[in-house]
Amino acid sequence: MTKQLTAAERLERMLAIVPWVAARPGGVTLSELSDRFQLTPTQLEECLRIVWMVGVHPYTPDALIDLTLESDHVEIRLPDYFAKPLRLTVAQAFALVAAGRSVLSTPDADPDGPLARGLDKLAAALGSDRSSVVEVELGEHSTQVAALQHAVAERRQLEIDYYTYGRDQLATRRIDPWTVQSVDGFWYVKAFCHNADAVRTFRVDRIRDIRDLETIFVPGQQSPRIESFRPTDDDPEITLDLAPSARWVVTQYPIRSTETLVDGRLRVTLAVSATQWLERLLVRLGPDAEIVSTDPSLASCRSDAARRILRRYLK
Repeated sequence: MTKQLTAAERLERMLAIVPWVAARPGGVTLSELSDRFQLTPTQLEECLRIVWMVGVHPYTPDALIDLTLESDHVEIRLPDYFAKPLRLTVAQAFALVAAGRSVLSTPDADPDGPLARGLDKLAAALGSDRSSVVEVELGEHSTQVAALQHAVAERRQLEIDYYTYGRDQLATRRIDPWTVQSVDGFWYVKAFCHNADAVRTFRVDRIRDIRDLETIFVPGQQSPRIESFRPTDDDPEITLDLAPSARWVVTQYPIRSTETLVDGRLRVTLAVSATQWLERLLVRLGPDAEIVSTDPSLASCRSDAARRILRRYLK
C-alpha cells in the first residue's frame, strides 16, 4: 500500500520539484522525477495536482504556474513574476524572520540547516541583533527542556543566562534545578538560585544559555508544584477587544475579566506587571487587538514598541 504523504512532506517535495523541472527546458519524464525525489507515481501525482493551483492573486490562468502533463512527460513554465528579483518591504522581511524563527523552535528543526542560515542572512540585512529585538516566541524550547531535565535527574548544578522581563535585564545565575514542569502552556524550572540565596522559578523560554558546571548538588526541600504568575491588586490594567483568532490570549496571560461582544470579539482586561511583555503581546497581536482603555502608565506601550522597531529596521 502506497504511503500517503503528509501536508508538510508534500510541500517540501513541491518546493524542490517546481524549480528543478522549470530549470529544464522541454521538461522531464515522470519516471525520472519519481526516481530523483524518491516518490511513487501516486505520490508524485498528488504533488503535481497541487502545483496546478499555485499562483498569485487574482489566480487567473496567466497568474498560475503553467504545468503541462502528457503521458510520461511533465513540463513546468513559471510566470514572469517569478523571474523578477524578490523585493521585500521591511514589514515583510520582519514577518519572515519572526515566522521562520518560530519554525526553528519546533523539536525537529535543524538549527544549522538552510532555514537557519537563510534567516541569519535576512536578519543581518535588517540589522537585527538577537539580544535586543522584540521577540515573539511560539514554539517549545525542547533543547533547553531536555538539558534541564537531564540536570534534574543527575543533580547537576547549572549556570544560566536568564532574561527578566520585569527589569528588562539579562543576568547570569547559578542554580540547582529541582523540577521541570509545564504550566499554562509554558515550561518552568524550579531551582535554588545561589545568586538570590533562595528558591526561584524560571520560565524556560527566557533562558538564553545553559552551562553544566559539572558539580553535583544535594537537593533541598522542594515542592512538586510550580505556580505560574499571579497578578497583584496594585498592577495597572489594560482592556483589549480581541478578534476571534486571538482568543488564545486568555489561556496564556493574566486575565482579570472577559466579555463576549455581539460581533464575536472578546473583550479582556489584563493585569500588567511589566510593560516589556505587554509590548511584545501588542506587537504580536497587531490588528487583532484594539485598545479600549488603559492605565495612563501603559498608554504609549504599543507606539513606543513600534517606534523602536522602526528605528532599528529603517536606519
